Amino acid sequence: MAHDHSAHHHEDAHGHSHTHEITNVNTAFIIGIALNSLFVITELVFGFSTSSLALISDAGHNATDVLSLLLSLFAFKMMKVKASEKYSYGYKKVSILVSLVNAVFLIGTTFIIFYEGIRRINEPVAIQGKLISIIALAGVLINVISAWLFFRGKEKDINVRSAYLHLLSDALVAFGVVITGIIIYFTNWFWLDTAISFVIGIIILVATWNLLNESIRLNLDGVPRNIEMEKVKAIILKFPQIANVHHIHIWPLSSSENAMTAHLVLKENDLEKFEGIKQQLKHELEHYNIHHTTFEVEANACKDDSCALNMS
Repeated sequence: MAHDHSAHHHEDAHGHSHTHEITNVNTAFIIGIALNSLFVITELVFGFSTSSLALISDAGHNATDVLSLLLSLFAFKMMKVKASEKYSYGYKKVSILVSLVNAVFLIGTTFIIFYEGIRRINEPVAIQGKLISIIALAGVLINVISAWLFFRGKEKDINVRSAYLHLLSDALVAFGVVITGIIIYFTNWFWLDTAISFVIGIIILVATWNLLNESIRLNLDGVPRNIEMEKVKAIILKFPQIANVHHIHIWPLSSSENAMTAHLVLKENDLEKFEGIKQQLKHELEHYNIHHTTFEVEANACKDDSCALNMS
């Protein structure tokens, strides 16, 4: 992965493990795409042959997840494209844009399910409950296995987290369909098939709402989740050579990398002392998930920014 102007020796030390993580994530996406694609085809075939709206709507939900996984895999590939003169950060931010597209797709799917469910309220269709339960049980297993593949990386990247949440919600929804199929088999309450499709839609909507909010914030260069300005200030002010910090800006470079710029006020007009702690400061911030830092340094004696020195 290409590093920008603020890269330093600590990033090189972590480079191998980061590449290893990306490779593992790529494998997880490929396996997840293959398993879920096969299951979508199975659900659609049996859904249409048995006229089950629950199976068809669940297949639609899973189909959007396959599309989400494909887009996320594309985003990870784009993150590794080197920076150019026109795109000085490379194409890392594609991963944030993809997370927004995924959220919009999922919400769109929800409204399609609601529309079809409303249409069927007055005309419930006879459903084969036993067959629905068997197919949905296979879906539970496939989604649990797929979600497990993303479990380790879910806190490091919004796309990995969205994949994990989608697959886990799919497993819960499929389990609901299993129960519905069993109840229909014993009671012939065919209206339950339509009812569970509404429940599926609500679950998707709730699970997607936070993802949509976070995606919008990151696309607008908002401060990423789990990063607090006061905590960043505290990390910087731990160093006795630094008197104050202001003009802090933190924004996402990609779905897993963040950048920061800040004005640091030194206690003494001694740049050599700051050079001695600069790499240690960058390393501390890196542990707080801020990977690219640029500091503008000024002495305590300065009355304005005219004597500020840029220290990236």
